[in-house]
Amino acid sequence: MVSSISPLNTYKAPDSLLSRKTIHVAGVLTTVFGLDELPDDASEVVCLWLMHPRLDTKEDMAGVATTIVDHWNRKSKSSTNGKRRGLIAVAFDARNHGTRLVDPLSNETWRTGNERHAQDMFSVYMSTARDVSLLIDYLPGYIFPTSERTISTHFVLGVSLGGHAAWNCLLHEPRITAGVVVVGMPDYVYLMTDRARLSKLSSWTKTDPPGINFLGSQHFPTSLLETVSKYDPAAFLLGNLVGNGPTKAASLPDPSPQEKEQVRPRLNHLKRKRILNLSGISDKLVPYRTSDPFLSWLKRAVAPDGWFGDGCVHLEDLRFEGAAHDFTPAMMNEVLRFVDESMTALDAPTNAGTVREAKI
Repeated sequence: MVSSISPLNTYKAPDSLLSRKTIHVAGVLTTVFGLDELPDDASEVVCLWLMHPRLDTKEDMAGVATTIVDHWNRKSKSSTNGKRRGLIAVAFDARNHGTRLVDPLSNETWRTGNERHAQDMFSVYMSTARDVSLLIDYLPGYIFPTSERTISTHFVLGVSLGGHAAWNCLLHEPRITAGVVVVGMPDYVYLMTDRARLSKLSSWTKTDPPGINFLGSQHFPTSLLETVSKYDPAAFLLGNLVGNGPTKAASLPDPSPQEKEQVRPRLNHLKRKRILNLSGISDKLVPYRTSDPFLSWLKRAVAPDGWFGDGCVHLEDLRFEGAAHDFTPAMMNEVLRFVDESMTALDAPTNAGTVREAKI
């Protein structure tokens, strides 16, 4: 059995002396970066929650944490404008990873011997997203026991499996106001349908036409499809419009007035949130084509002249030339910019949606 390679192998962080403390919270070991460096005059703290890729651990997010927090500390120290906020980052092991590992096979794919890949991956990253909500509740009582500081704002950053979880945090956790998705995706049905085809699963190849009964088969049970429809961004927002199958851009027109009334309460989950989506153009594990239909629909909806422009969503969709399933230095540069701008935006909320898309 051959395991996948972590995308974080491509990102090399500079050396850092940033403080880190390991704290046990509700059965989860968390590593908190930057507590000791919080400025004395920063009573409000922003917490950046970090979620690692499949087959990695929280230790693999240390370079990401130190790079971002060190950058903000240098920038904020030289700034004389506005309210001073501190930034910390928190990493923890995903379900069934690192210190929480129960069954290694469950972290593998169909190609590497795991027949329950669809069930395992969705349940792991959805549960990890729920862990963020749990830790948001309890962590302040451990790191600020006398309420000497307040965690006023929460951001999230996830890579690969953690990127899938980051989308779910953005959609379902109202206290998360900004998020970075690195080589993750918002449409689980499309991703797994595409992966089943490429993996030549028996449930895909033994029907005519191939794949017609994949959804609802043993490789993607009906009960899983029902659960996905409650939480996955594309299925949650678009399920009533396009059904439960994989979608193509042409099949996602702007909704009718009646459909908008159905979708708007759900799209309100993203209201006033900031999202940075980073993809590698050559990514074969999580190919951009599986996210494109949903992202194209969402970008049209939240644009300044879109039908949900008044939702004040800021969405950036950046694709990187020469990048595969990687977290590259060029991506990190965009992350640092986005975090800086998201910190500044806390004091300057916008009154309309904004969209940026580019190949870099």
